[in-house]
Amino acid sequence: MHHLCRLMVVGTVSLAVMSPWAGGTTAGGGGSGLPITDVALIRAITVAMTHTGGGKVTETELQDDGTYEVEVTRPDGSEVEVSLDHGFNVARAEVQENDGG
Repeated sequence: MHHLCRLMVVGTVSLAVMSPWAGGTTAGGGGSGLPITDVALIRAITVAMTHTGGGKVTETELQDDGTYEVEVTRPDGSEVEVSLDHGFNVARAEVQENDGG
């Protein structure tokens, strides 16, 4: 059963990274201008999606100090910016509610 759970997580992350609805998974403004890539991208998305309870990854960014930011839009339209430290631990999560407009 443990192997099945691991396969489900990897499959979900792969789908989130490769699917067109995953949104832009490249660097945005304010950071180092470098995208999060490879294993770091998968790990950052996994941690952020687990923290937010799911949604759509709309942006990822490698910060100047080597930390990560992942923006997730939840099904209700609210956006959560999840900041991860060097060890991929959630350092901060800021929720921006959808105004409905």
